[in-house]
Amino acid sequence: MRLTSPESDDNTAETARWRKTACILCECNCGLEIQTDGRNLVKIRGDKQHPGSAGYTCEKPLRLDKYQSGAHRIDTPLRRTADGTYEPIDWDTALDEIATKLAGVRDTHGGESIFFYGGGGQGNHLGGAYGRALYHAVGGRYMSNALAQEKTGESWVDSQLYGNHTTGDFEHTEVAIFVGKNPWQSHGIAQARPVLREIARDPNRTMIVIDPRVSETAALADYHLQVKPGTDAWCVSAIAATLVQENLHDEGWLAEHATGVAPVLRALRAVDISANAHRCGLDETLIRTVARRIAAAKSVATYEDLGVQQSPNSTLVAYLNKMLWILTGNFAKPGGVHIHSWMFPLAGRWHAIPKEAGAGRAQRLRRGVATMAMRYGATPARRLIAATARRGAISRNVAGLTASTTLDVFFDAVAVPIARTIADTLSMADGPTRTPVSGARILYGLIPCNSIADEILTDHPDRLRAMWIDSSNPAHSLADSARFVAAMRSLELSVVVDVAMTETARQADYVLPAASQFEKYEASLFTLHFPHNSFQMRVPLMAPLPGTRPEPEIYGAVIDRLGVVEPRLLEELAAAARVSREAFALALFSTLKARPELAGLTPYLLYRTLGASLPDGEAALALAWGFALLCVISQPDAVARAGFTGSGFGQAEELFEAVRAHPEGVMFSDDRYEDAWRYIQHADGKIHAAIPELLDELRAVCAVDPDYTSEEYPFTLSAGERRAFTANVIIRNPDWRRRDREGALRIAVADAERLALSTGDRVRVVTESGSATTSIEISEMMQAGHISLPNGMGVSYPGADTVVGVALNTLTSTSRRDKFFGSPWHKNVPARIEVLTAPVKEA
Repeated sequence: MRLTSPESDDNTAETARWRKTACILCECNCGLEIQTDGRNLVKIRGDKQHPGSAGYTCEKPLRLDKYQSGAHRIDTPLRRTADGTYEPIDWDTALDEIATKLAGVRDTHGGESIFFYGGGGQGNHLGGAYGRALYHAVGGRYMSNALAQEKTGESWVDSQLYGNHTTGDFEHTEVAIFVGKNPWQSHGIAQARPVLREIARDPNRTMIVIDPRVSETAALADYHLQVKPGTDAWCVSAIAATLVQENLHDEGWLAEHATGVAPVLRALRAVDISANAHRCGLDETLIRTVARRIAAAKSVATYEDLGVQQSPNSTLVAYLNKMLWILTGNFAKPGGVHIHSWMFPLAGRWHAIPKEAGAGRAQRLRRGVATMAMRYGATPARRLIAATARRGAISRNVAGLTASTTLDVFFDAVAVPIARTIADTLSMADGPTRTPVSGARILYGLIPCNSIADEILTDHPDRLRAMWIDSSNPAHSLADSARFVAAMRSLELSVVVDVAMTETARQADYVLPAASQFEKYEASLFTLHFPHNSFQMRVPLMAPLPGTRPEPEIYGAVIDRLGVVEPRLLEELAAAARVSREAFALALFSTLKARPELAGLTPYLLYRTLGASLPDGEAALALAWGFALLCVISQPDAVARAGFTGSGFGQAEELFEAVRAHPEGVMFSDDRYEDAWRYIQHADGKIHAAIPELLDELRAVCAVDPDYTSEEYPFTLSAGERRAFTANVIIRNPDWRRRDREGALRIAVADAERLALSTGDRVRVVTESGSATTSIEISEMMQAGHISLPNGMGVSYPGADTVVGVALNTLTSTSRRDKFFGSPWHKNVPARIEVLTAPVKEA
């Protein structure tokens, strides 16, 4: 199997002090090595043995001790009192009261009235996955997280076109296109800065950036299309239209690999390229030149991000962006765009790719026999295995051998339908499609973040009544913070699980202190790469802070108290795990086949049964065993090419043991470029190019002129710019920022001159939702009329005199949103600037 070497370039004494882990600040989750002193992270460096990042890291994780250590950590459960303050309570009291109140809401209003938000942020996905079991234990039907204010429009487009998420091969592409994306700061591709430099220095390669700012990435670009803020739809449609109107699209490739192409071509032939160029503020010649360069390239890869995903027409832009590589045939080839493997899909529908050897008549027969046996014999078989576990070593060995033989015969035949039941249930692939109050669209179970308050602040009988929030801070991160706070306070029950007393925690009825991401087993499911994909199970660097608990323990304790699984079933599955993991797999598969209603509780079942059979402290790894099993079932050939060559269940065991043994991470799948076709989820294996709803929207958008500002609000504020020393708000200590501590408002040179401002002067930024004071930075990045504030600011920290920086969502509105999936227009907020003659204290 292909694993990174356990050896290090460093001497033995030095190596002994370094521990493997990963960064938790963005989706790349670059591998890190860390030295600790007590509970502190004292030295941090990139891990050369990590299979994805290979030693690369940016500057941000080097100060992760500001997350791990400090006054922000909470170490006891807290209960809100009548006067709004919090009192410490013990864990048993907290868990008893919470479970009782959850059950009360469920029994009175139905489990669908209990809403779940969060589930792990950038690297806390193991805890979030265990939380999904509680969601199902109470009968939940509605959830959300940050993806639902960023990625749902693009995810829906992906689902319509080919079924799942795609990624670009930027390491090898000839033409790289970044739309509203600044990977120099926000990353998103492995080893982002070296890759960008290599593209920029190679005369045979081209970088195209569409961004209203001269970002760090735009400064490297061969072509920077500096659009007016919010006009990306007109720009990208003009490029796509040029491909069609100049007959630069690949007709032969489209005829072979796509359907529904004709209506797309008709719609793009109708686009007025000159008018759209004028609307987005660009020279038509530049647009046509860029389109011709795309068409001439041997390979093209595109990447869109929050710059457009939180701007007007975001779902339409996602569609048009993908047309750039679809129309030119840049799929399933080196340097192109690909659907990729997953360890377990973070979004989208789980998809099983059959072995190339195929399934014959004998396997179909085995499937029928095994299905009947599991459906009607699950309970007797499970109890027989449990009984043998109590009879001694010889009986256990016989039972284990019998289970192993049975799995060898039947695994391939029955694994896919059982795995699909588990995966589809946990991912809410077949959940509600509209919210109960406002009728907002739901994708993969995720309510649009902008609609959450609408589902609570109402007298509608089906409104949400309780909220569980895991490792997230929506009272700070979602649009119109004040309205979200009002919604939280109106609930019958709200619970927050977090390491700190966040802005959201301060509104909750109960706050449960979690162990940090370096104090427990943890993982990220951002396995987004092709053709080589890797997964890392991070090991604890230290024991949990006294008084805190890892999320699997928290969720297990609450579900225990809800009593939704009979103790005898747990005892029988645990007994099977003591016999062997083959026996456990057979017992679990049989149980879930006979009782599919338990599929949503799979993480809990694994933790309480298989977890108990693992070495002390490793119970949370039981879910990683489940990930490995589903990964092998869904993409057996790709996993085999990565070096895990066992058959059936044995292949999953190999992968799981490798994950346990290699804390630097493992490459779990190795695809060939042509394998991307097998990941398409349409039955015909083709890209379905036409999305009628969006073709209608294209015609409507091209008939109007963009107009987002007014005399009262003449500026466009981009709320949430990524900078060198900003990150998500899990780092609350303002001292982690070595420069730009307050997060200054960036303003164009011309605007600063007109307002007689100098860098460091203070201004008030006013929007229709609120106002904030800040210092300014005059920046050549910005075009006239465009201003920006960074993400990650405006959070409180114990001992600090004031909140440092602007809390962006005091300035944003839930009403300015994408028409399809409600994504907020954080990057397009009408604003004005009021010059202050003296420093002003915030109220």
